[in-house]
Amino acid sequence: MALQFTNALIEDLPIIVDIYNSTIEGRMVTADTEPVSVESKLAWFHEHNPTARPLFMVHDGDTLIGWMSYQDFYGRPAYNGTAEISIYIHEQQRGTGYGKQILQHAMANAATYQIHTLLGFIFSHNIPSLKLFESLGFEQWANLKNIAVLDGIDRSLTIMGKRLN
Repeated sequence: MALQFTNALIEDLPIIVDIYNSTIEGRMVTADTEPVSVESKLAWFHEHNPTARPLFMVHDGDTLIGWMSYQDFYGRPAYNGTAEISIYIHEQQRGTGYGKQILQHAMANAATYQIHTLLGFIFSHNIPSLKLFESLGFEQWANLKNIAVLDGIDRSLTIMGKRLN
């Protein structure tokens, strides 16, 4: 069965935040170091819209897999065709191949939202995510060395990019 992608509703925000918060402790996915609140994510939620920068809930049948979003890059008109892709998978579904299916969907449907270039912002020590993006043809477009500090450890950020057309 194919994955189902439905536009997130405000009622989904608590589970979106729960999935996001579940990644913080591992220090591999986000630069947040403490759990975030639903209230702190309201503005971010409202930056998304179904016609240009959707935020999707992803299901496999009745099972919640996670969420995916396209986000503006840099906020200037010349960059409107470029979007950052975010994929967050429920703890119980990680490592099962869903990330690849979600990224493939994001690539295949980007043109629907006038997106021709996708970017992934990935910590350089997050080897599984880097390999996932590489496996689908993304290339390293930037490496921002030691740009973050997590638990006293300098961490670099790799920007993976792919032009889709």
